[in-house]
Formats: sequence, structure tokens, C-alpha cells
Amino acid sequence: MSNQKNENPLVTLSESGQSVWLDYISRKILDNGELARLVREDAVSGVTSNPAIFEKSISQGSDYDAAFSALPAGLSSAKSVYEHIAVLDIQAAADVLRPVYDRTAGGDGFASLEVSPELAHDTAGTIAEGRALWAALGRPNVLIKVPATPAGIPAVRALIGEGISVNVTLLFAKQAYEDVAWAYVEGLEALAAKDQPIERVASVASFFVSRIDSAVDARLEKKIETASGSEKIEIESLLGKVAIANAKLAYLRYKQIFSGPRWQALADRGARPQRVLWASTSTKNPKYRDVLYIEELVGPNTVNTIPLETLLAFADHGQVRPSLEEDVAGAEATLAKLASLGISLDEVTSAVLADGVKKFSEPFAKLLSAVDKRIAR
Repeated sequence: MSNQKNENPLVTLSESGQSVWLDYISRKILDNGELARLVREDAVSGVTSNPAIFEKSISQGSDYDAAFSALPAGLSSAKSVYEHIAVLDIQAAADVLRPVYDRTAGGDGFASLEVSPELAHDTAGTIAEGRALWAALGRPNVLIKVPATPAGIPAVRALIGEGISVNVTLLFAKQAYEDVAWAYVEGLEALAAKDQPIERVASVASFFVSRIDSAVDARLEKKIETASGSEKIEIESLLGKVAIANAKLAYLRYKQIFSGPRWQALADRGARPQRVLWASTSTKNPKYRDVLYIEELVGPNTVNTIPLETLLAFADHGQVRPSLEEDVAGAEATLAKLASLGISLDEVTSAVLADGVKKFSEPFAKLLSAVDKRIAR
């Protein structure tokens, strides 16, 4: 599918069946109407946030001066102040997106708020905080973000089983994706067994992309240093290819899990599939096209959450085609080639998961420190 002249590629992407979400939030874009404009003109139909995004938004500039001046009494810690401010932002984003949620009968129009990264290895703590954030947000079109760590996956199952909508984040490995998808199914089955409604329970599985290429490419570059001839050409052919191949095979598994009699029993009661969401879709390597991880992952019933700079780049020069299901055999061959070189994708995905938790934990600590300073001031 190619873009007609003057047609907004983001609108074309949305019309192809892939939801366009913004991977960014700040008080500024809520107050000045920029988020509303993106929803109205650029087909943005969701918002994701994480501790790193909030750290940048809250600790820099003056956008949150009014929020700190109007803090209610009784907030005794930096974490409670942060949560108060974050809840207000996500509520405001959810309100902007509510017409999308209503128009799609609960199929889209979500804003996501993450549990504390400090709870990444604490199942009970994640469940408790997920419940608390869900209650505090008080909106049907919000998702509680839970990391796909070994401790996070049972928390996903429990929260879904209570009717709490979840965005499962930090997914890198196909096996972890399968575990998450089945946790969603099992949670819905538990909810249905209690004769509770399941048709408005929502979930996405946030599968990270560009970070995998960054990690794999670094290993390939080391092998290229000592390779020559046809071997060198073969190794070079894998640069920038593994993350997309990995994503394509995860999507294939999505199609298999959300079909068949077990899923159909839930679908007959109104359940919605847990959509795959492509995350980490800004291009880290300047040698690659700046919209690579959008253009190569276009497929139906998926989401791409896009940082603001990449979103604007795609609006300017993005091309839309049904790329996600192209050459799945080629994707399998790419991963087989990688394994033949002695590079374990499982080891890579385990490493980037640990690094991903760290990349949220460190900004969260910085965020709490910045909040403490603002409170003192």
C-alpha cells in the first residue's frame, strides 16, 4: 500500500489496521492541546509512558511548577508526589483519548501508567500497586504497565483475572511473549469462571524492537572484525535485520494463540485478543532509515507506540505497506543464520531485559531525587 500524494502517512497507517500510539507524555502537550491535535489530525489513538519519560518531563523546565505548587496535603514521600502527578497526567491523557475509546467500543484509546520499576522482581508488590493505580486512575481506558519479568508475568495473570487492563512491557524473547499471551488468556478464563464480564478487559504485549538490533549488531560487528570474504558478507547481511525477524515470528505466534477453540470460547463471550504492540521503535543506528521500525512492522490488529520525534518523521516521509507478514520464511532463515554464527538470541534477549529494567530503575531513582528537590524548594 503506498501513500497518495498529500495523504498523512500516520492516517494511512491507522487505516491499515495498526493503531498509532504516542510514546511520550508531558503536562505541556496536555495543557497546550498538542495531544488533542495529534489525536485529531494524526490518528494518534493511545499514549504510553514510562519512568524515563516522566523523569525528563518532570525534572526539566517549568512545566510542572503549577503542579508542585498545588500538591494536596498529606503526601509524605517523593514517590507519593510522583504518583499523584503521574496519575493526573494519565487521567488527562485518557480523557483526551476517551472519544477514541467510545468510538471503538473499548478497542482503542488507551493511556498507560507503569508500576514502580522497584517492583520488577516482586509479584505481590506489583499486584498491589497495579490495583492501587487502577483505582486511583478511575478511567476505563487506562492500562497498568507491568514488566514481563519472571515475577511480572504471574502478576499480569492475577490483574487480568480481577478485570484490570494491562500493558505488558519489556518483551524481547518469543518465549516470553508466549508466556505473556497465555497469562492473558488464563486471566480471562479466571475472570469468566467467576461469571464476571470480560468484554472490556484490554491488554497489549509490548514487544521491544530496536534495542535487540543494537545488542545483536554489536556482537556481529565484533565477528566482522576478524572475518573476510564470503563469511564477512554473510555476517554483514544480518546487520539491522534480527529485531524485525524476531518480531515477525512473535506475530506469527500471536495469530496461532488467538485462534482455535480455547480462544474462541473467550471470544464468544466478547473477549478481545491481546494485541502485539511494537515498542522501542525509534532508530538507534544513524545508518538505518529513521522510520525503519515502523515501516517494516505494519500489520493488522497491532499497535506501534512511537516517540514524538519519530512520529513526526513518519508523518513527513513514512511509507505504508503490509510488511509484517512479508517473507516469514526469510525471518526464520535470518534467526537460523544468527544461531549458526554462535550468537544466542536467548542470551541477547535475557541481557536486554535485564538492561531494560535497569534503564527504567535508574531514571526512576533520578526522578524521585528530582521530586525531593522540588518539594524542598
